Amino acid sequence: MKEQNNKVIIALDFPGRQPALAFLDSLGVEQPYVKVGMELFYATGPSFIQSLKERGHKVFLDLKLHDIPNTVQRTMTVLAGLGVDMCNVHAAGTVKMMAAAREGLEQGTTVGLERPLLIAVTQLTSTDQWRMNHEILIPGSVEEAVSAYALLTREAGLDGVVCSPEEAPAIHKICGNQFLTVTPGIRLTNLTEGGKQDQVRVQTPKEAKALGADYIVVGRPITGAPDPLATYLSIRRDFVGQ
Repeated sequence: MKEQNNKVIIALDFPGRQPALAFLDSLGVEQPYVKVGMELFYATGPSFIQSLKERGHKVFLDLKLHDIPNTVQRTMTVLAGLGVDMCNVHAAGTVKMMAAAREGLEQGTTVGLERPLLIAVTQLTSTDQWRMNHEILIPGSVEEAVSAYALLTREAGLDGVVCSPEEAPAIHKICGNQFLTVTPGIRLTNLTEGGKQDQVRVQTPKEAKALGADYIVVGRPITGAPDPLATYLSIRRDFVGQ
């Protein structure tokens, strides 16, 4: 069941080491899968990843690489050496860039160890169809765009994608159930505009489970809760059953 518990990833959206570690201390003996994004990684550097691994956490390093293939490949070789469990790129970087990212991870992974999971961002959960059509200039529906990116991601040999829970069924249908869907945009029961905050395509943990999401990523609903531990355990029960 411990592996199932690791299907709920807590986003450590903190400005530095001390508030992030204080939050983790508030969870007692729990050792959740955690996501380190740009803000925290840029503030603390690789040493913080080592600290998390020493504390027993799985780590999703969420840097969303998007650059020329050579740069992404070389960067992934470095990130593989940090011992993270999952990392990501932007699918918009093309099949060639994503394949280069995978090659870099393979080159940088210590012999005898599994390379980190590699997933690709399709469309951010803060993007709605109007913005996608009129600002990014991608035609069609969000689901169509996300599905197209998912197929390119699979072609590049990656393990899955970042998407909203509502797109998970379509992705599993076209890419198979072994192709991972990692889903942010998780909120609790308050899905009013205020409850969504800056997200657009959102679901509750129970809804994400029903839609077939493989992992959920939850930040502010846990880190900003009056009782983060109770909230985390409640979300985990909703998503993995206990």
